[in-house]
Parts: sequence; structure tokens; C-alpha cells
Amino acid sequence: MLTANDSAFQLDSVSLMSSILSELDAIARAAFEALGYPPEIAAVRESDRGDAPYQCNGAMAAAGIAKKRGEKVNPREIAAQAVEKMQANPAMGALEIAGPGFINITPADSLLTSRANELLSDPTSGLAVEAPKTIVVDYGGANVAKPMHVGHLRSAVLGEAIKRILRAQGHDVIGDVHMGDWGLQMGHLISELTEEQPDLPYFDADYQGDYPSESPVSMDDLARLYPAASNKAKSDTDRMELSRVATAQLQSGRRGYRALLEHFIDVSVAALKVGYGNLGVEFDLWKGEACVDPLIPDMIEGLKAAGITEEDEGALIINVDDKWDPETRKGTPPVMLLASSGAVLYHTTDLATLVDRKAEIDPDLIVYVVDQRQALHFEQVFRGAVKAGWYERDQLFHAGFGTMNGKDGKPFKTREGGVLRLEDLMGIMYDAASDRLESSGIGADFDAEERSEIARKIGLAALKFADLQNQRMTNYIFDPERFTAFEGKTGPYLLYAVVRIKSILRKAAEIGVAAGAINVQDDAEKQLVISLDAYGRAIELAADKYVPHVLCEHIYRVAQSFSRFYAGCPILADGVADDVKASRLALAQATLSQLEHGLNLLGISAPERM
Repeated sequence: MLTANDSAFQLDSVSLMSSILSELDAIARAAFEALGYPPEIAAVRESDRGDAPYQCNGAMAAAGIAKKRGEKVNPREIAAQAVEKMQANPAMGALEIAGPGFINITPADSLLTSRANELLSDPTSGLAVEAPKTIVVDYGGANVAKPMHVGHLRSAVLGEAIKRILRAQGHDVIGDVHMGDWGLQMGHLISELTEEQPDLPYFDADYQGDYPSESPVSMDDLARLYPAASNKAKSDTDRMELSRVATAQLQSGRRGYRALLEHFIDVSVAALKVGYGNLGVEFDLWKGEACVDPLIPDMIEGLKAAGITEEDEGALIINVDDKWDPETRKGTPPVMLLASSGAVLYHTTDLATLVDRKAEIDPDLIVYVVDQRQALHFEQVFRGAVKAGWYERDQLFHAGFGTMNGKDGKPFKTREGGVLRLEDLMGIMYDAASDRLESSGIGADFDAEERSEIARKIGLAALKFADLQNQRMTNYIFDPERFTAFEGKTGPYLLYAVVRIKSILRKAAEIGVAAGAINVQDDAEKQLVISLDAYGRAIELAADKYVPHVLCEHIYRVAQSFSRFYAGCPILADGVADDVKASRLALAQATLSQLEHGLNLLGISAPERM
């Protein structure tokens, strides 16, 4: 680490560097501490005034401290004293006092060069945390027997990005799909299948043999059976009762129904793996509510024994807020463990899931990436788990999010008003990307298979980046034409930046130019290195607040900085000195590594060419 008093520090000791900002910050803090002020007031940050890339505003705070001591000191005088000490360090380039005492900081070219070469050798430099945690990210939530639809997009895309960002910091992260495979929907399926195929052995209560290993239904069958049963039950109370009875018998352990449930789950998981796979989303655990059902009886008895349950009009509850007023609905409502009928509820299965995770994983943290409209539900469950003594409150976090809406401002639906299937949404994006490629003439001389794969990647990048670049809690409008543009803050713009660098590297290889050590000289080169240097901070903030849009903003900034560098600093042009070519080519290579790494954390991959 550079210090204000270490003028002999050699800048090739890159292994000690975590970022340019952290080095400058350490120097400024040491300078103010040497002047008798608390070092924390001298924190260096990126400048928002444009006079220099970094700034330190500690002099104003120091003047306030001096005033309380009875000293009359002008902030500019303090700034001048600090600058004098900071200038002794070779990491400092230009230092300028502005306004009432702001210190504008430009790092030395040698520091920029050192950091650039560090990033070239290790694009993940500065990302890892000191104390990795075991973290569960719950971000699936798709239902068994139902096709994936547009409502599953945000949880999948956001959850996958959050999982990958946390892993980039070195955490042990387990992604859990947490399927909906329990409750009335299963009763609907069983009762409808009973009517269609009554001779199946699953419906014979006296059958004692082995059940078939092959499922009697396909995913298409399930997608047809459920809405058929649900629609009938809405207008026919007797039909609804059949489903409720089937649900109760399934949950009480009827052997044939449990065997059918296993078939439903196996068929659905196979389909979900394809659907999530097409999105580039992967899970480590494929568990659902049914997995934790066996834990519920002992869990409820344990909660009763702990003295934290009570009966309320026949239902078993946990009061999680002493200020809850059922008449005014103010405060947090109680956790509903069992309905008056004895039925298990969503609170119950979510609490049992927490019990299961505690026993199987013992995580330091669980992050639920679920629609913000479920915020109250999770607050109730979290309070219940804390009251039970299983977790501390800071171990449970609901990373809620807004909705993707149509142009009417309401959650996106089909023209007929139905819920759009996810595969159809991706088809819309593929078509939009294909049209964009055709209208721009990009890839016109590629064969059909390669153009199709490029269109798939562009469509997916456009869809994901459009989602992730928004602050997590905000809603946004689905606009495939805008999403697939090659200009502005879009996924295709970033893919084009990556492809352009790959093209430069290919051309360099063809003409025999190799990357060498980076030597930063031009202003555009300096700005690019400063942009690259912020990667660790972007990752840290994105991980700390579960906000991938911060990483999106960083990647976009890097792509813009590279564009300016490319325009102002010819890499392979005739007349450029060989050592400059080698340096600029290496800087392009470092940029490519970070862009690809960052896009991968967002779940986006780029084609080799476009």
C-alpha cells in the first residue's frame, strides 16, 4: 500500500495494489492524519465535476474540526498543507485546490500504467472479499405442471446475476429453484387425470405393486390438464371439492398420489431445465415445497413447545408483531401455520424450507429474489424464523423487484389478455434481433446457421440487459425495438464493443502484432484505465445491495471509454510505433477480458463476430 511518507515506493509492486482509488485514498488519509485530523474525513472519491478524475473534500471537514478546537483555519490553507504532503508520493500526478478547498486529484501515469498491467494479467483483481460466506439465493419459483411465462423472467434473470456476482467475490453461493409443487394445483391435476384415465393404478387405493417408472403424462398433458381442471372448479363447487379431497389425500400420504406427484415433478423439472437453460440460468438445487412437507409436523410441534404459537379462531398462528391491529390492518399480520381446517399454508412451507436449509446447508445468508408484491409475506416469514430462534434477522433478505410492463403500463400480457409464455417472449426478441441484423446489414455474408445463433445471442442480451440495467425495484416497459438497438445503453451495443475488440485482436494476429506491456500515455488511454479500475467497486456495490444495474452501468461506461480510446488512439494503423501498438493492443485485451467477465456475471455471452 502506498503511504504519504513512502516516496521510495516502486510502482511495479502491483501485487499490493487493489485499485487506483484505494491507493489515492490511503495517501490522502495519511496526509490528513499527519496534520492531526481524523483520516476518515479525507476519503477520496471519483469526481463529479470533471476537473480531475478524483477528488478529496477533507479540508472542509478539517476546518470544522479546527473551529471546534478554537483554531481559525481556512479550508484552503488545510488543503494546501495536505497537498504538500500528498505530493511527496510518486503515485500522485497533478493536485489542484479548487473552490473553498476541494482537492482535485489526477493520478501519476506510472500508477495508471501499473494498474493497467495488473488488470491485464488478472481481470478479477480486487474482486474477492476477505471473509467469504455461504449464501443461498432463492430465485426460481416456477410451478410444476405449468409452462414458464413472462412472470418468471425477472426472478430468473436478476437471481442468476446476483448469484454470479456474489460468486465473483468468492462466496459459496447455492442457487435454489424452489418450485411450486404442492397445494391445490396438484389436486387439480390428480382429479382431472382421474377422469381422463381412471384405470391407472395410481387411483386404486388397494394397489400394492410397484408403480410404472414412466410417467403417464407429458409436459403438454400437464399444461392442458391443469387449466381444464381449474376452469371447471371455478364454476362447479362439486368439481372443486374433488380437487380439494385429492389435495388432502396427497398431503396425507396416499401412496398412488405421491407416485403421481413424483412423475409430475420429474416431467416438469425436465421442461424447466430447458426453459431456464434457454435463458442461461442454472440452479444447484431443484427442490420444491413437497420436499419439506415431511418436516412440517415436527417443526410445528417444536414451535408449540417453544411457546410461540397460539390459536386464533381455530387456526394456528405465530404472532410476530405486538402492535398488529386486525381491525385497522396496521402492523405485521401473524404467521399462519395451519388453517382452521388443518391445511398447511404458504407460511408453513416457507418456514419448513428455512428449517431444511438450516439443517442441510447452515447458510450465513439467504436472499429471496421474488416480486416486491410478496414483501409482506416474506416479512412475516422472516419474523417467524427469528422468533423461533433459527436465524438472525440480518441473515434473511428479500430482494424484491418491479414488473416488466406493456405499453399500457400494466404487467405484460398477450394481445388476448393472457399470460405470455416465456418461450414466446424469447421468440419475439429473436425476431426483433433478426430484423435488426437484416436492416443493418450485419452478418449479411454469414451462413444461415451462424446468423441465427448471432440473432439468438443478440435477442437474449437485449432482453437481459434491458431488465438488469433498471434499478431492481422499478418497473419498465417491454420494447423489443429499443432493446435491440446497437446504439445507446443496450445489450447489443455491448456485444458490438466485445466483437470489435475480438476483430482487432484477430487482425493483429494475422499481421504479426503481439500485445506487450501497457504504457499509458494518451488521455483516452488514461480515461479507459480509470474506467476499468472501477470494476471492483461496481461489483462490491452490486453485491452489497443486490443491484445488478450498478454492474450494467460500469460495463456500459467501460464500453464507452473504449470507443473513445479506439477513435483517438489508433492501434494497428501504419505509422504507429511498434511499442505503442503492443501497448494499445494489450489495453484492448485487458478491456475485452473485463467486458466478457462482466457480461458473464450478467448471464450474457457475445458472439465471435457480427
